[in-house]
Amino acid sequence: MTDSLPAAMLPVDWRDATLVGRILLPEGPTPVLVKGGEVFDMSAVAPTVAQLLANWPEKGVPAGGKSLGKLEDFAFQKAWEGKSTLLSPIDLQVVKAAGVTFAVSAVERVIEERARGDYNRAQAIRDDLAARVGGDIRSVVPGTEAAAKLKEALIADGLWSQYLEVAIGPDAEVFTKSPVLSSVGWGEEVGVRSDSTWNNPEPEVVMVVDPKGRALGATLGNDVNLRCFEGRSALLLGKAKDNNASCALGPFIRLFDEGFTIDDVRSAVLDLRIDGPEGYVLEGRSSMDQISRDPLELIRQALSEHHYPDGFVLMLGTLFAPTQDRDTPGRGFTHKVGDVVTVTSPKLGTLENRVTTSKDARAWTFGIVALMQNLVSRGLLKVETAKADAA
Repeated sequence: MTDSLPAAMLPVDWRDATLVGRILLPEGPTPVLVKGGEVFDMSAVAPTVAQLLANWPEKGVPAGGKSLGKLEDFAFQKAWEGKSTLLSPIDLQVVKAAGVTFAVSAVERVIEERARGDYNRAQAIRDDLAARVGGDIRSVVPGTEAAAKLKEALIADGLWSQYLEVAIGPDAEVFTKSPVLSSVGWGEEVGVRSDSTWNNPEPEVVMVVDPKGRALGATLGNDVNLRCFEGRSALLLGKAKDNNASCALGPFIRLFDEGFTIDDVRSAVLDLRIDGPEGYVLEGRSSMDQISRDPLELIRQALSEHHYPDGFVLMLGTLFAPTQDRDTPGRGFTHKVGDVVTVTSPKLGTLENRVTTSKDARAWTFGIVALMQNLVSRGLLKVETAKADAA
């Protein structure tokens, strides 16, 4: 194991932050609260992060946790250096995602669609589309009269797309990214399908929402995306987005308090770096102040008329759209096995993962049944209580 926790993975003001996460202890996955730099085992208070956040007080933090020591004394290990013990910070929450929330990403989705997933055609389409509509899209507020007029103009030019509909129309694109318990955390490998030829990371701020629809805090995410699949057809979104190890979250959830508010989310800047095994380096940035829809509006649309009894998290989309060539001029970027992807934002910390294929990534075998069995065996979930609640 490493000697100590890598401080670079934490928010710059982590000693003053309120953090929630999950650690793999010998007895099983355990929800933890970090306050004042001290780590508290919260499993006796709430056996899951979903339950802990569902009962989160309006002010202060829940009481009753067992101290595990100082956060700086923990030695979290990356999966490719041994066994990862820092898990994805959520458990029973479903992972939702909002797409095409930035103007640049809207243009890139149109490019994917028109290229039919063929990266060889992408640059020519990108140049033409950017020259004709790029500036207009950036200045339009979704759902407004100006947006409707731009739509009419683009239809007349033969440039309208289903992606532009969700970019500037009244309804956001919101989809289910990953099943419950399938996301991976800091230091774990992320997967792309072995038959994918054009793919990329998507560094995003991820909102954490309780069953009542309260925005409680945020974390970092990597919404691994297969452009070759979605580009062929938007109906392949499931294959493009939901694969083994294709969603990374972490390192911790940062809860809203006096030192971290929704305005910090609105102004957050995410820096991305990809270090390839061949020495290739790609750097990018996503600035939340460029998002087309407010995070709370996206949460409202994700809630719709549905009920999430265990809460949900919502990936807010990204400004980052990699176009830098990697191997062949004009072909742009695609992942290689061994890429190390680092997403950093000062108040949320750093999410680091290494790329492999979904086929070779750690098999996802610990599902809802396994979690319930583990909690019962630890005396954290009583069978009779579960039956009573179900009735």
